[in-house]
Amino acid sequence: MATQSTDMSFKQQFNLVLVLSLIIAAIEVINLLTGRTLNQFGLIPRDAAGLLGVITAPLLHGSIWHFLSNIIPFAVFSFLLLQHGTSRYLQVTIICTVVSGVLVWIFARSAIHVGASGLIYGYFGYLVLAGFLSKKFKLILISLFVGIAYGTLIFGVLPVSRYISWESHLFGLLVGLGCAYTMHKK
Repeated sequence: MATQSTDMSFKQQFNLVLVLSLIIAAIEVINLLTGRTLNQFGLIPRDAAGLLGVITAPLLHGSIWHFLSNIIPFAVFSFLLLQHGTSRYLQVTIICTVVSGVLVWIFARSAIHVGASGLIYGYFGYLVLAGFLSKKFKLILISLFVGIAYGTLIFGVLPVSRYISWESHLFGLLVGLGCAYTMHKK
């Protein structure tokens, strides 16, 4: 697998994840204080204006509980993905955000889809598969950790609630697995 060695120090990685998490938290506070009015910028399938949500939806959440259930795995997975290199982190983040968002826009049920879970599931899929494909001990350990500690995420791809965008989960996971496989092939 053509991954770069970690090109940032532990402190730099930690600071990057902290800053990104604080940005998402600041948006959550603004959204909360404005009565969730920012959620109008969520992803709305098959609506031209809803295409903006491909980029904005991962920054928005439907409730405090939704935010908390996303920010912790976002931070953990971001840090672990940075072990594959900063360039790889950026590539996976952009591809998982855009491709899974577009797939939700095309195929998901009509609703306003918000939350970082599509990206989180993308990170999950990538992290579980990429370490094994790399055959690098450190990255295999990360894959094992993510698979064991967060393996129950897999059940989130099932349509169990009309208020949960299982479509974002499913497409995020598939895109993350696809990233791991295609980036390994390069």
